[in-house]
Amino acid sequence: MATISSLGIGSNLDLTTLLANIKNGEQAPLVALQKQQTVFTAKLSAYGQISSALSALQTASEALAKPELFTAVKASASDSTVVSASAAASASSGVYSLNVTQLSQAQSVAAAGVADTSTAIGAAVTSTLTLDFGTISGGTLDPATGKYTGATFSADAARTATSITIDSSNNTLAGIRDAINVNADIGVTASIVNDGSATPNRLVFTSKLTGETSSMRIAVTGDATLASLLNHDPAGLPAAQLQQTVVAQNSQLTVNGIAVTSANNTVVDAAPGVTMTLAKVGTSTLTVNNDTSSVETAVNNFVKAFNNLQSVASKYTTFDAGKATGGALLGDSVLRNIQVGIRSALSSAQTDDGSGLTMLSNIGVSFQKDGTLTTDATKLKAALDGKMSGVASLFSGSAGVGGYGTQMAALITSYTETDGTLSSATKGINTRLDTLSVRYDKAQERIDATVARYKAQFTQLDLMMSRMTATSSYLTQQFELINAPTK
Repeated sequence: MATISSLGIGSNLDLTTLLANIKNGEQAPLVALQKQQTVFTAKLSAYGQISSALSALQTASEALAKPELFTAVKASASDSTVVSASAAASASSGVYSLNVTQLSQAQSVAAAGVADTSTAIGAAVTSTLTLDFGTISGGTLDPATGKYTGATFSADAARTATSITIDSSNNTLAGIRDAINVNADIGVTASIVNDGSATPNRLVFTSKLTGETSSMRIAVTGDATLASLLNHDPAGLPAAQLQQTVVAQNSQLTVNGIAVTSANNTVVDAAPGVTMTLAKVGTSTLTVNNDTSSVETAVNNFVKAFNNLQSVASKYTTFDAGKATGGALLGDSVLRNIQVGIRSALSSAQTDDGSGLTMLSNIGVSFQKDGTLTTDATKLKAALDGKMSGVASLFSGSAGVGGYGTQMAALITSYTETDGTLSSATKGINTRLDTLSVRYDKAQERIDATVARYKAQFTQLDLMMSRMTATSSYLTQQFELINAPTK
């Protein structure tokens, strides 16, 4: 059976171009569907941007709806290298003059040196090292030897003495160090320091806690050599003491001239509700007042979020006269209703709590001609410094009722929740896009079928014309033979 390798070759007609023109004509409905899809996709994308901007505004509104934002207190020091501070909500405003005269520190004591850290100390008998903590008082400390004379030691009743066992498995300097460090409950860390002498290796005990009540007392029972090396009783004979290399001491300071001490460098409630961290000796002024900066930041974030929403809305509703095209949401009623609702909410007066602050303009936040908000920083600061409770009522309301922050957060929820205005519009567009996609696919199927039918007909035409041409040539040849003169 004859076949056609290329459309039009049998009929000598430009059937390929004809078929392409037919296909283009048939695809006109597809072009219209694609335009609709483009329009709805652009609108869906614009709604997504609007939703994102609304979410940011809602977050900013929720921050202003929290009453605790307006009751926060901050503490600041004039010299933060001397002291830093934080204030709890219970802290009261005030100014405190600080004079830090001493920082707390942990006690360190050192044993006499030994030649080798791995050589056994004393006999291979089981010994017990017991350590407790307390306060050294009275007596005299020899700065040259680091030992006390005539002192007393008062054990800290709140801390129980702790013991470790020393035997042939650990009776070297290194073994004792490791046995102490493995026992986390003993309250000290041990280290070995090489002082460069003939017997250079010295075992050093350092308390894990600072403060006067964390001075150490060490008692060793069992081996006498071990006891003579490590016994340490500040109230005993000098020969029974280790060398104190760092004295245990409290931090000391005055707060408005009143002496204050602490076992560590964190001082709590010397100024009510304030925690101070001491860093060095020196003077500083501590100021405790309302944290107006956090509220100011929250208000500015709210204004910024609102203006961003306006900017996004403007982007999608602008008409370009030069191109004669409009934004994806030009004339969109959903966006227009959202904008009107938000502006109406922000223009409505709040209940006066007695401060006289009922409108945003009262604290320096006002609308401009282009619909955005602007902030008068001076007016806002004055309101925060003088009428913080009124600003709180303006945004967070009273007893959970009213307030721009509370109202705005709820209003935006009504737009973006599952059945909200914006969510419903978004669902509607997605439904339209799904419908257009189905229509497009069906139209494409019809076009493909039509083009296939025409192609089959053109192919048959080619075959028919090819056969007719062949028959014509044959008959012409036969007639020529019949009419040829005989010889």
